[in-house]
Amino acid sequence: MFTGIVEELGEVTAVEDLGDSSRFRLRGPVVTEDAKHGDSIAVNGVCLTVVETGDGEFTADVMAETLKRSSLGALAVGSRVNLERPMVADGRFGGHIVQGHVDGTGTIVERTPSEHWELVKVSLPAELARYVVEKGSITVDGVSLTVVDAGADHFTISLIPTTLALTTLGIKQPGDPVNLEVDVIAKYVERLLGADAKESGE
Repeated sequence: MFTGIVEELGEVTAVEDLGDSSRFRLRGPVVTEDAKHGDSIAVNGVCLTVVETGDGEFTADVMAETLKRSSLGALAVGSRVNLERPMVADGRFGGHIVQGHVDGTGTIVERTPSEHWELVKVSLPAELARYVVEKGSITVDGVSLTVVDAGADHFTISLIPTTLALTTLGIKQPGDPVNLEVDVIAKYVERLLGADAKESGE
């Protein structure tokens, strides 16, 4: 489990096309300082399994399903990425519950800068809109954020200077894809309410 508090702005150092999958090598001295084979690291909000580590880098295999459902397939050597290790059991819960299981992708629509922050509009797949609410939580490229406004096909987020400086959201431009993970609690509630409705014959 993750919290959506990015630890490090990493970089893709190698991409190997394996046909039905890809192998990525990523630089992240902070997230690899205690990482070992089999550990999890979130890359732009996608939970990946560490294959090997060394010299401040780690390798991870990305299956076809992940490439299809996320924006990782668009990464190339030199791409910057948000990196986060899983939450430790005795750690502070700084963001919200994040699984690293991407629900879909959106696109940066527009950016509106202010003196000390920036408002960013992101397109939203129709099937995810019901899970996104004003003042609720959403994960964008692995960053835990509060929704400012929720529409039928978009939402907006407000980015503080720290987020702009320390994550990829500071360099993403209109037209760039982003990974989206909605609040898992909302999905569980929907499923449970649907089950209750079926049992009662509604």
